[in-house]
Amino acid sequence: MEFRHLRTDEIEVRVAQVKDNGCSLLLYKDARCDMNILDETVGSTNWQRHHSRDNANCTVSIWDQEKEQWISKEDTGTESYTEKEKGLASDSFKRACFNWGIGRELYTAPFIWFPATHCNIVKGQSGKSTTYDKFKVTEIDIKDGVIKQIAIINITKSKKDGKTVGMRFGGQA
Repeated sequence: MEFRHLRTDEIEVRVAQVKDNGCSLLLYKDARCDMNILDETVGSTNWQRHHSRDNANCTVSIWDQEKEQWISKEDTGTESYTEKEKGLASDSFKRACFNWGIGRELYTAPFIWFPATHCNIVKGQSGKSTTYDKFKVTEIDIKDGVIKQIAIINITKSKKDGKTVGMRFGGQA
């Protein structure tokens, strides 16, 4: 069984680190994306999830028709900063889905750096640099499970400046 690669609209972008000269970004997928791909690939009644250890572990099982048994893969998550229990359950589920291969290409993402000219850097209350900008993947080229090239726009700055503010990362596709 093989899961398709993520589409641009399924890849989320968050700010990882902010400095005076720009910010680095991380790519991720959410649990709804995993559920949709499982439903699409194996059918909504041919997969299941089970949480244990107070949601720290999640086992995702897929029905194997040939073997007539459930095949399972499990992983552990970490709590989120906002909703600890929900975040823990969601993270362990997403990690178990990575074990099945869903979104594994995200691990091959190039380093993504937006210079200060392409984002709005401000000083936070603590005096540290921060940004409230939102980013979006607009194009992605994946070959053999590896991200070869990705284009990301800064939605906030694009709206403010009235023109698309974006960058391309990775080698030539």
